[in-house]
Order: sequence, then structure tokens, then C-alpha cells
Amino acid sequence: MFDVTTAKERGVTLLLAPSLGRGAEDFTTVAAGLRALGHRVVAPEPFGLAAGEDVASANLETLASHLLSAAPQDSGPLVVVGHAFGNWVARMAAVMSPQRVIAVVLLAAARRVVPADIRPSIDGSFDPRLSEAERLGHLRRAYFASGQDARPWLAGWHPELAAAQRLAAARSDRARWWHAGGVVPILDVQAARDAIAPANQAMELRDELGDRVTVVTIDNAGHALLPEQPVEVAEAIDAFVRQLHIPEIAR
Repeated sequence: MFDVTTAKERGVTLLLAPSLGRGAEDFTTVAAGLRALGHRVVAPEPFGLAAGEDVASANLETLASHLLSAAPQDSGPLVVVGHAFGNWVARMAAVMSPQRVIAVVLLAAARRVVPADIRPSIDGSFDPRLSEAERLGHLRRAYFASGQDARPWLAGWHPELAAAQRLAAARSDRARWWHAGGVVPILDVQAARDAIAPANQAMELRDELGDRVTVVTIDNAGHALLPEQPVEVAEAIDAFVRQLHIPEIAR
């Protein structure tokens, strides 16, 4: 886990949840950008990476509880940020801790239905039985916009964790967490070239949940998003948090 603070802590704590089968290191550059913009950031490793964490019997509530426990009790209000699969964990965190979570940020969140033709490339991206060249092809197809460098994501995968996270999500009722508690504002940061959450589904969540949802689209990025456009991601989160009108972070 890394905990990034400014010299003068202000306002909310941003609590970050990484993508399926991946760790907190994915947020390193984005977190540095958020720090430069004046925010406190806590990015714990997902439940199941540390020795003794029984992810095999976990549900989504377990993953969200672990995420929430990483935030210091004196950290004040939380904005929970989830990338890809992590957005499910973030939404559940908002349900489980309504007294602390004041907003949710979704980064490259898949919609209710993932296109069937892209599923083999999601799994192929981290399948250790495949060659590096095969995995790279799947990464480029499922996760990265054309022209972006997918090679860094050949590393950083935890296939057994990914399988366990999928099972954990399946053990929880989607109707409980999909709406992120039904009250808090949601920033839906979308990647313009996301093959997993395609552009023709861009307004799906806003249409369902109404004006609680603010949609921002980032160009030249796919589902990976964080390594592709880290500056734009940090700036989108910063702008959203500041418009929540929390006095301590007003410029």
C-alpha cells in the first residue's frame, strides 16, 4: 500500500481500488498527479494479495471492507475511486460506509453487459499459458487504444487473484451495489477507445441513475486508461472533487 499526502493535508481522502487481477502499482503515476494537485491518496493492495487473506471464500463485501479499512479513521470524508473491476468494489464501499463515502469515481467501468467477442482477449491478456506475443495481442485488443504501448501491462498480473475476484463478485447481489448507495454523486470517467465498455454504451449509467452521474470521456485511451492518460485521469478526478464544494480543498 502507498499513502501519498501533501505537506498540508486538505479535505477528502481519495481511496483507490485497482483493476481485475492487478495491484496498487497501477495507480502510481495518477496518485503522484493527484498529490501535485493537493490531494491525499491511499491505495491499498487488493484483498487476497497478502499472505493469510482468504480470497477464495470472499464476496464483494469482503473486498470493499478491506478497501475501507485502509483509510485512517481520522482521514475525514472519502472519495472512492475504482478502476475497471475496482469500480465494483468502490460502489460496494459506498453502500457499506455511507457515513464516510461522499462520492464515487468510476474509471473505465464496464457496463452491465461486456461485448462477448472481447471476453477471450480479457482472459488472454493474463493467461500464463500463452506466449508473450499472444498475450500482447490480447492486451492491445482488449485494453489499449491503437498506438499506445501495451508492453508494460505484460507484467503486474495475478491470475489466481483475478479468478477469485470474479467469484467474489458473483457471491454478491449486483442489485445491492450497482447504484453505489443511491445517493452520492458519481464521476464516470470513460475511455474513448474502450473495447470493453464501448462508446455506444457511454450514457447507459447516467440514463439509469440520472444526474447523480457526471460523464467525462478521455481521448486516446482504452480500458487500461491509467498508463495511457494518467495526467488527464488525475485532472478529471481533481475537477470533480473540487466541485463537491468541500471548503478545505477550495482554491
